[in-house]
Amino acid sequence: MPRMPYRRLFKSSRFPESLQMEAILKATIWHNPACGTSRKTLAILQDTPGVELTVVEYLRNPPSAEKLAQLYRQAGITPQAALRLRGTDAEERGLPQASDAAVLAAMVADPKLIERPLVETEKGAALCRPQEKVLDIL
Repeated sequence: MPRMPYRRLFKSSRFPESLQMEAILKATIWHNPACGTSRKTLAILQDTPGVELTVVEYLRNPPSAEKLAQLYRQAGITPQAALRLRGTDAEERGLPQASDAAVLAAMVADPKLIERPLVETEKGAALCRPQEKVLDIL
């Protein structure tokens, strides 16, 4: 099990403040500010004590095909299962039946094909639809 950095793990008047620590869990959300589910997931992460959060607006800064493949493996899903169908031309392009490599390449070329929000922590990764799924990896 990887060691986590610590900050304020416990509070007690018996110990100096410099020794009072709380666990920090690093989390990254691939976020679309226009998406309500993504905003709600982000709010859960921001409101969770001890979470050190990185927010990546994936439409501006899409992950690589390798990173997407790694995240989907960690989440236990296929690229096809993480393909955004609503509001895209994914079905017309035959992407739900395409190979993993073809789907990942399409997602990198057109990041709106990436279903959101995708969250990664030291405990794993999850496609957080519904937003409460983020709690499984916190």
